[in-house]
Amino acid sequence: MKTNYKSFLALFFLLLSQNVFAAGNQPDADLMSIATKMLTATFLLIAFVVWLALVYSEKNDFAGDFFLSPLRKFFQFLTKSTPIEKEQSILLSHDYDGIKELDNRIPPWFHALFWGAIIFGAIYLVKFHVIGSGNVQEEEYLEEIRIADAEQQILIKTGALLNEETVTVSNDASAIQEGKGIFVKNCVACHGQNAEGIVGPNLTDDYWIHGGGIKNVFKTIKYGVPQKGMISWQSQLNPNQMQAVSSYVLSIHGTNPPNAKAPEGVKYDEKADSTLSGANS
Repeated sequence: MKTNYKSFLALFFLLLSQNVFAAGNQPDADLMSIATKMLTATFLLIAFVVWLALVYSEKNDFAGDFFLSPLRKFFQFLTKSTPIEKEQSILLSHDYDGIKELDNRIPPWFHALFWGAIIFGAIYLVKFHVIGSGNVQEEEYLEEIRIADAEQQILIKTGALLNEETVTVSNDASAIQEGKGIFVKNCVACHGQNAEGIVGPNLTDDYWIHGGGIKNVFKTIKYGVPQKGMISWQSQLNPNQMQAVSSYVLSIHGTNPPNAKAPEGVKYDEKADSTLSGANS
């Protein structure tokens, strides 16, 4: 009986094509793909066992002397062990209550591992502790700090870290202009074209109902004042835009526009507020 290699290959490709077809057409592709791969592996294993049986039966090699000889030679190369039939030649003379010992050689793989560890250790020592070109722990730490700083700068630019506690006044002309545009679009109905105050308070004088300064103005814009009819703008403006509007409002302080509304609230003292904030931090 001869081994039908073509049938074996045909079975392999048939199972492979069924695997691809099932994964692409079933609703639960992932689960079906795993199940199909398991079935494919099972069929391939069965086919391999059948093929081995055919090979053994053809050559009357039931002990595996022919088929397993390459594996045995490879194992012999790795271990340099003495075959069982020649063990008497390496049997030591002493006897421990019937227990005897063989004088086997140290396996080559152990030699390779031993000398490999020594060579690796020498290279590591020179690279990291003599030359210093390796990524030692201190350099790795500093690199992580640099990466964290870069990521923080990106977050700051996108406004992700900007809130009422971290916001600062922007003196950038483009940011002020952007803030003016947002103010004209959204705030003139209540505060007037020049922030002189209509329904809402005058924003150009020294008096503030909810506190002056960049942090208080930013907070008021962000959360709004619902009881006074001012909505929260945090869902419509991003942190950078709210900072721009706040900075614009502070930039027109003291302009004394015509028809300005009478002062409301408490006179804001920036120095006193800074001292109080420093004491509370």
